[in-house]
Parts: sequence; C-alpha cells; structure tokens
Amino acid sequence: MALLTSLIRAPLLIFFFLFALPASAAKRIFETNSLNVCQDDSKFTASLFRLRYTAGEETSNVEVNITAVSTISARVLFDINVYAYGYPLFNKVIKACDIELGGFCPMNVGNLGYPTIVQPVDSSIADIPDIAFNFPDIDAKVRVYINATDGPLAGQSIACLEATVSNGKTVDLDGVKWASAIVAGLALASSAVLSGLGHSNAASHVAATALALTSYFQSQAILGLVGIPLPPVVQSWTQDFQWSLGIVNVGFMQDIFTWYQRATGGTAAQIIDTVRITSVEVMKRSEPIAEAGVGLLSRAAAMVPRSITDHASALVKRGNVKTDYGSYLVYGIQRVAFRAGIETTNVFLTGIVSFYVVMVFAAVVVALFKGVCELAAKARWIKGDTFLDFRNGWLTVLKGILFRITLLGYAPVTILSLWEFTQRDSAAEVLLAVFFLIYINVALFWAAYRVIRIAQRSVSLHRNPAYILFSDPQTLNKWGFLYIQYRASAYYFIIPTLGYTLLKAFFIAFAQASGTVQAVALLLIEAGALIGSAVLRPWMDKKINSFNIAICAVNFINAIFLLIFTKVFDQPPIVTGVVGVVLWILNAAMTLVLLLVLIITTAIVFFTDNPDGRYKFMADDRTSFMKSQSQLAPNGELHALAMTARGEKNGFGSGLDIDDDSESLKPGSFHQGPRSRPHSMARPDLSGVSSGSRPSTVQNNQARPSGDQHAPFLAAGGEISRSNSPATVRGQHNASPWQRGAGYEA
Repeated sequence: MALLTSLIRAPLLIFFFLFALPASAAKRIFETNSLNVCQDDSKFTASLFRLRYTAGEETSNVEVNITAVSTISARVLFDINVYAYGYPLFNKVIKACDIELGGFCPMNVGNLGYPTIVQPVDSSIADIPDIAFNFPDIDAKVRVYINATDGPLAGQSIACLEATVSNGKTVDLDGVKWASAIVAGLALASSAVLSGLGHSNAASHVAATALALTSYFQSQAILGLVGIPLPPVVQSWTQDFQWSLGIVNVGFMQDIFTWYQRATGGTAAQIIDTVRITSVEVMKRSEPIAEAGVGLLSRAAAMVPRSITDHASALVKRGNVKTDYGSYLVYGIQRVAFRAGIETTNVFLTGIVSFYVVMVFAAVVVALFKGVCELAAKARWIKGDTFLDFRNGWLTVLKGILFRITLLGYAPVTILSLWEFTQRDSAAEVLLAVFFLIYINVALFWAAYRVIRIAQRSVSLHRNPAYILFSDPQTLNKWGFLYIQYRASAYYFIIPTLGYTLLKAFFIAFAQASGTVQAVALLLIEAGALIGSAVLRPWMDKKINSFNIAICAVNFINAIFLLIFTKVFDQPPIVTGVVGVVLWILNAAMTLVLLLVLIITTAIVFFTDNPDGRYKFMADDRTSFMKSQSQLAPNGELHALAMTARGEKNGFGSGLDIDDDSESLKPGSFHQGPRSRPHSMARPDLSGVSSGSRPSTVQNNQARPSGDQHAPFLAAGGEISRSNSPATVRGQHNASPWQRGAGYEA
C-alpha cells in the first residue's frame, strides 16, 4: 500500500504543479462554511462557522464568524494540520493569545458568537503552493486540535474540530449546464425537423445519438444522488447534469412548492433559509466520529448512513439530519438539493413539475409549428408538399414526441417517486408519487408491449419485423421512439432498457442509507449493461453501437469508482482523492467527445444535399419500407408504389392503426385469412395512376416465399387483382427499394 501511495503521489503533485502555472495571478482565498467535531467528548462545538482567508500581495487576513459553545475554562493553543487529497501539506501550532483571538485567550465556559478579523502571526501560510488556490474543487481539509496549556487538563486535547476547505474554484458551472442542455435539446429538435422534411434515415441517426447522449448525462447526474461520500470535484461535476433529472432551481416555483406542501399538511424544510445562521455539512468522507453520547430516533437510524448516525443526534421529519451541536448534515439526494439551492422537501415536486413543463412546452411548440406551416403553405411561402406528412398527421407526431419525452423522464420520475415514499413530505405528495410512478411505468411498458405485438405480427405475415414497424408512418411516428434506435431484429431491447433504469431507481431511492449496497448494486447493474450491449450490439449500426457501448463502459468504470469511494478497500485518503480527480477527467473528456460528435454530425447533415446518403442503409432493410424524401421524391413511379404499399392517400396517413384494429390484436389474429389483413396491406384502386406508370401485378404465386400465403397486394374486396398492365414486370435482381425484404422479389 505504501508503494501504491508513492506511485500516486508523484504524478498528482506534477499535475498540480503544471495546473498552477497559468493561474498564479488569480485571487487567493480559502474559505469554509462548517465545523465538524472529530473527537469523543469534545469540550467545544459550533453550530455556525464561517472562515475566509484572503492572501494579499503584502498582507493577509482571516475573517471568522462563529457561534459555538465551550464547556471548559483554560488557556489553549491550536495544533493546525492541513491536508489536500489526504496528503499532509503542513502543520502549525499557534497560541490563541499570540493572535489575540477574542474568547480563546483564555477560553471560558459559555457561548461564543461574534464575527472577528485576525492577522496571521507570520508568513507560514504563504508557503502554501499556488495550486491549492487554483485547482477546482480541491479536496482539502483543516483539522485543529485545541490543547489546554493550564488547569486540570493541561497538555490534553480538549476538542478536535475539522473543516472542509474551498478555494472558490469549481467545475459546477452554469456554462456547462446550459451548453449541455442546449446541445441535447437542439439535436432532438433537429431530428424532428429532418423527419418532417422526409429524411427519415438521417433523422433516426441524429435522434439515436441525441438520446444516447442525454441518457449519459442522466447517468452522471445519478452518480451525484448516491448516498456515498463523494470527493468535492465529483459532487460538483455531477451537479452540472442535474438539469437532466429536472432538478432545476426556479425561485417562484420553489415558493409554490413550499406553499403546496404546507397546504396539504406537510412541514417544509428550512435548511436554505437558515443557512446564514446554521452550518450545513455536505457529507464528503465516511470517517467515523464519536459514538458516545449520540442518540438517534429509530427512524433516523433506519434512514441514514452509519457514518452519519455516529455524529447525528436528532432527525427532524423527512430525514433532515441535525447534529447534537446544531448544524445540519446532508447526503445523497439531499446533498444535490442543497447544492442546487432547493429545500430537501421540494426535490420531488421540482423534478415532477419540470418533467411536465417540458411536455407542455413541446406540445405548444408542435401546435404552433403546425399553424405556422399551414399559414406558410396557404401564403405560398413554402411548397405545398413541405412538411406535408407532419401537417396531415401532426396529432400522431405529437403523441410520439410526448412518448419520447416520457421515455427521457422515466429515470427522474421513477427515482424521485420512489424516494418520496421514504420522505413522506405530505399525504398529497405521496399520492402524487403513487400516481406518477404507476402512470409512467404503465405508459412505457404498455407501449413496449404494443411494439412487440406489432413486430410479431410483421414477422408472422412477412418474416421481417421491419416491414410494419417502418412501412406504416402512423406506427413509426407514434411508437418509433421505442425501437428506431435499434436494429429491427432487436425491437425488444426497450424492455431490458426500461428494466435497467427501474432497477437502478430502486437502489438509488431505497438504499440511501447504505452507500456500500448502492455501490455493489450499481457495479453489477452496469456490468450487466456493458456485457449485454457488447454481446448483443442491438443498435442500428456500427457507429451507434460504438457510441453506446463506450457510454456503458464509462458507466461501469464510474461504478467501480463509487465502490472505491465507500472505502471498502481501506485505501489511503490520497487514493480516494486521486480517483475522484480521475473520474472527473474521464467523464469530462467523454462528455466533450460525445458533444463534438453530435454537433459535427448534426451540422453536416443540415449542410448536405442528401442527408440520408451520409449513412449506410441498415442491414435490417428498414430503408426499403421507410418513406424517404431523398430516395422517393425524384422518382414518381417509386413514390406512387410506396404510397400504394402503405395504403396512403396523397400525403400522410395509413390504414394500419394498431390502436384501432382490435381484431388484429385478438388471439389467433396473426393467422387469419386474407380478409383479416390490415387495410394498409390491401392494394387500393390504382385507376388514378396512368397505365404507363402503374406497376404490374404478380403473376406467379409460386415464386413467393412459402411462409406468406397472402398476395402482397390485394384489392379492396380482398381478392387478388389480375388486371394486366403495359408496364414490364421487374426482375428479381431489379427490385425496387420498396420491394426488397418485403417478399416482393419474385
């Protein structure tokens, strides 16, 4: 272990030195906002502690604001030890009377409560390297032993106090939050626009990439929700992506949530309101502290980590831990809420309402876009067939968009609803949690069930799941969000994906009290996800598979790091600190790469004449059935044939509506006769098509695959059309894209 520590310590110090070179002129400060007890039977405790050290060019000063209680009277000295990433930086012993610190020269029994400014006695603090003032979210702490120099306890330590230190630099930046949210949102919107323009292949690739990136953002945000002690840089980095879970602080909405909770019989937390007069300790390490004299309510012992129960003395309703010296302690989901400036009792409503605000906003935008398109078409600002499919079937498109948002909101809604069962903020909020949990699971699993039934029907009729899944626009627009990112034969993969998210949600919500359980569970879940994705490779093509497998690999590495943070390996503190930095660098690099890939590919798609041509056709032959502007628009015959195969009128629409076709979902309907086939499979009257461009009918039934006993094109009455056509019958090697893979090769 000593060798491991030495190997880690050397590159870490070199990295810190290189990082400090360009930042030596930055403002040099240290500050801390909480003071924690680290000794049994401490004679000195503080409920409020604010300290800010400012290093100037010539002079330095220390601003102190403290509210504390002392139970001893004696002259004291301070034995100060400073650590960074578990590595001791320096040690200094200072006598309280030498710096004329009021209330400590001598220390008297009673309350201490006043702000003061003191001057350092010498320049020893100036020996601190510049990196300590500039490295973001430095994992540093100060431990101070207060030793009596006279009286009955002379020479003994009467108190031990510990404070985490910040230099004011952080990776928790609004710019990162806005940039990641805007890129993900624009990519999803771009896929919708491409689909409306008829570039289905390009739209599906952009959508698949954007969905994968958003799910990766959510995975990083979920890391911050665990009840595991996290290094400061990990806390800050994961905080950058909490927007993807709907945890966004909007002032007036927080006031509404607080009012609603109180109106429904709950008692709102006031941690944010009292932070100016009470310290809040953000749990960072799992180091045990005094057990003697600490008693918790039975509910507290069942809800908080053991490291917290060691030094917490009271648990107010909903799990807000308050120590016996008056400060609060937050961890897990509460830690995320506190860092976001949200009361812990408002987290559930914040996530749920944010989710539905996005849904309402999307519905309004779609409706407005529909109106604008109709107005532009009537005014002849755009061509009459521009966005024609969307204009004719915008309600179905809207349903698909809302379902896609539901899929994106599945993780946050499930986690927060389950967590609300442990918090019980109010009876009404628990009822809302039950409703939303049932609603979102029923909606998504029912949609997945419908997709599986449609795919099975397609296999039964055409021996190809892609036929109905991709040939019918109504099915594709409404249910495509569940399967379009996968290859056609992996249409079922949405079920394992939902199960993966649900399983993670259970452990995140219910295992807040045990970080080790969470770490082991997440490690197993992520290992299963990585193995499954690498073996099955269910996504649509090699690039999307590589994209998602890389995300699964990083998630698995993150799970390993979480297990290290629990200190089950009893590693030195410097190892934990270094692993935290590595996690940040790894995920920052991965995020940057994924963002650049998404931005570049989306931009290229919009600036190319043939967006669909940039992507290879998938092996599942979906492009043979999908309506693509770039493939069909130039050729009127193929376009007419495509509309005929789908049973459409001029524009949007299909006769195959699985929702309304009750007969098609009855047992045995997959094996009914020709007249039970959906109308979209029937051959409409082609009298409106000129004889010169009308496709010929199939004359040889024996050339068809034996598995499909029905003619590919049927007349409205259900009988095979035998009318002659002057057009030449296509040969097998000259089959159109709409014929390949659909049983039309004969």
